[in-house]
Amino acid sequence: MTRVQKIEAALTAAFAPKVLDVVDDSEAHRGHAGYQDGGESHFNVTIESDQFQGLSRIAKHRAVHAAIGPELMSEIHALALTIRE
Repeated sequence: MTRVQKIEAALTAAFAPKVLDVVDDSEAHRGHAGYQDGGESHFNVTIESDQFQGLSRIAKHRAVHAAIGPELMSEIHALALTIRE
């Protein structure tokens, strides 16, 4: 299972999102810190879920990080999040 698939599975299970788009943007960072051969180091995630209602921006980000889990988060160099309710 790729990291994109793992991220999608974790976020789907945790938030039942109306919108979920996980993009591996690693190639755009070739030559930069954290780039890994083969990609899967830099991601852009757009997620929309009712479960984010009432949460602060920081709480939303923490919830996404917690859902992805510490093991997978340790393998990711950069995670850009767009979170909507």
